[in-house]
Amino acid sequence: MRINELGRTGIRVSEICLGTMTWGEQNSEADGHAQLDHALANGINFVDTAEMYAVPGRKETYGATERIIGSWLQKTGRRQDIILATKIASGSRGGRSFDYMRPHLNGGETKLDRASILDACDASLKRLKTDYIDLYQLHWPERPTNCFGRLRYKHDPDDKSTPLEESLSALKELVDAGKVRAVGLSNETPWGVMECLRLADQMGLPRIASIQNPYSLLNRSFEVGLAEMAIKAEVSLLAYSPLAFGTLTGKYIGGAKPAGARLTLFGDIFPRYQGANAKKAIERYVATARAFGMDATTQAHAFVLSQPFVTSSIVGATSVDQLQAALDARKAGLTAEHLAALDAIDNDITFPCP
Repeated sequence: MRINELGRTGIRVSEICLGTMTWGEQNSEADGHAQLDHALANGINFVDTAEMYAVPGRKETYGATERIIGSWLQKTGRRQDIILATKIASGSRGGRSFDYMRPHLNGGETKLDRASILDACDASLKRLKTDYIDLYQLHWPERPTNCFGRLRYKHDPDDKSTPLEESLSALKELVDAGKVRAVGLSNETPWGVMECLRLADQMGLPRIASIQNPYSLLNRSFEVGLAEMAIKAEVSLLAYSPLAFGTLTGKYIGGAKPAGARLTLFGDIFPRYQGANAKKAIERYVATARAFGMDATTQAHAFVLSQPFVTSSIVGATSVDQLQAALDARKAGLTAEHLAALDAIDNDITFPCP
């Protein structure tokens, strides 16, 4: 297992990160514990979660994933063996409200203000049954900007979102208190990352160590403006959805709906990887994998792991077998000819799922 530095922090993380967002919805506590055991036995030391998990986010499962990780930590006593990352949720998106998270603050509106960040971190620590978090991340920007598939930026002159300075200052309090070791962003833009770095330099605030954004064969938008930043500014990409919600395995081709699969269960909630262009691209990617004698799942994982700006690929498995498939993909190198064939598809169908 390759081990990489997280930003400039000196924290060392495995090139594969165990994603956990299905635990408490599609996966039971026992499933989560089994995945953690398998991950550590195979060299993974990095575990990512969020306060809002399980997904899809709802009041009934809010915090369930953190509680499952916490019960494993309590049972095994292996806190020192993992690098643990979690996130604080931001404001409403796409008409979805998260007012059940902190109804006692801001009239129930989820924000990234000081009180919310301090409150959310303490709640996560309690659920995780630990006294520190290795990487604490802002789950998505509070300000109205492009993320979760939105492309065309529309400026809001009346934006009243929490200033990044306030958010970073609150994170500094957590770092100074020893509750958090490093801080990161998620679903961010180039401006957001660089503004956070500027504020850190000018005001002595915590330097952003990482950015957790989607990256896969179906979504290479990170390459446009953020990849150069990740390398030159030493901000680690933690790539999520390397299989694009499992679509790059080919299991949904032709309208198939495998029992228990995420899009079979929640396809109406998560349309991101189901558009017409996505379906065309997926069919071509699966055919390309076959042409090179490779499993489509292996190809998708190997592509993400081959990129120099990727520090860790977050694998959201719902079974130990799926987790093992990602582990096996580390051994599958992609030839220059194979990579060129993948690029050709992206050139023909660019941004099928931004």
